Amino acid sequence: MQVAIVKYNAGNIYSVVNALRRLGVEPLLTDDAAELRQADRVLFPGQGEARGAMTYLRERGLDQVICSLTQPVLGICVGQQLLCRHSEEGDVDCLGIFDAEVKRFRPTLHEEKVPCMGWNALYDLKSQLFASLEAPYVYFVHSYYVPLCEETIATADYVLPYSAALHKDNFYATQFHPEKSGSVGEQILKNFLAL
Repeated sequence: MQVAIVKYNAGNIYSVVNALRRLGVEPLLTDDAAELRQADRVLFPGQGEARGAMTYLRERGLDQVICSLTQPVLGICVGQQLLCRHSEEGDVDCLGIFDAEVKRFRPTLHEEKVPCMGWNALYDLKSQLFASLEAPYVYFVHSYYVPLCEETIATADYVLPYSAALHKDNFYATQFHPEKSGSVGEQILKNFLAL
């Protein structure tokens, strides 16, 4: 199985490479349209800022490439947010796979710090992505979130309930970092590869 990781100006890509290697998969890190289209699975990870990331993707035509993919695609963290219609971060239009607007957390309590960092529970799991997992805890680092919507397949709570994961057609996305979520994250990556 050929697994490709979208190479763009987003941090944290190498932790995803290492997580896949632990599963016995040697991923291809690429920004080449043909290689992305030919891969059996595509991961679209990242940490960073939405406007800068979208500018980079558009300048290289990667926005159109990602939207045209037909194999299973997994967006992670900023990757999930960029698959949405719009982000408040930099007030930028994104890829529009998911019809949702990414919003900034607005804490109401002193103990609610932004960014949200740390382990949190998932609930209302509605996808094969979470097969054989019960009440999983996963690792988050984010200041922006996707509100609950029709494509929500997992929910987490921080300030308010929000979309911890999304699914539409061949596109899946997680706000959390499976590559940093221990055995639970490893199982989620295995489930994605097995879709």
